[in-house]
Amino acid sequence: MTIHDWHTGPYPARVRIAVAEKGLQPQVRFHSVDLLKGEHKQPGFLAINYSGTLPVLELADGSFIAECTAITEYLDHLDGQPTLTGTTAFEKGTIHMMSRRAELEVLDAISVYFHHATPGLGPTVELYQNAEWGLRQRDKALRGMRYFDSVLKTQSFVAGEVFSMADITLFGGLVFAEIVRVAVPPELSALHAWHARMLARPSVEGWKTM
Repeated sequence: MTIHDWHTGPYPARVRIAVAEKGLQPQVRFHSVDLLKGEHKQPGFLAINYSGTLPVLELADGSFIAECTAITEYLDHLDGQPTLTGTTAFEKGTIHMMSRRAELEVLDAISVYFHHATPGLGPTVELYQNAEWGLRQRDKALRGMRYFDSVLKTQSFVAGEVFSMADITLFGGLVFAEIVRVAVPPELSALHAWHARMLARPSVEGWKTM
């Protein structure tokens, strides 16, 4: 399998952590797509992913799977023993719900802030910017952090008492927040404690160096 990504990207981080959690590193080759040069928006890359986003999983038969959730689902079920996306109907529903909330309320909101209220990836990529919208999304991300702090005050992980795809998604959001210098408010002690546990997790420690 080949994963087309960028080694420090917050969205690629999600799939890299999933690869490590499943012990799939020997089966995966990483192909670098330079975000800073806008390679993900060039015709060659758009031919494999219409959305022009990273990461993309390329399979041996030449087919492609894009979107972090879809890629994680695929990787998690390769061995028939899913550990990241749930096994019961309730677990699956809860993990997908909380992962989507982490996307909407933190990760994607930070992404919009980056692309609209900062220089982003530069003028060749950022063809339209709306700074006001970007700042509103930054504030949304901060509200999202407060929400997840309240969740983590009552349970160990984002979707309950077991590490899951939802934790990976929220971690990706905090990776992006650090890149754009949107700090987690210091009073969010439960979120900070969770983040420290995530940083100590072997799959998280080495995701940039795969």
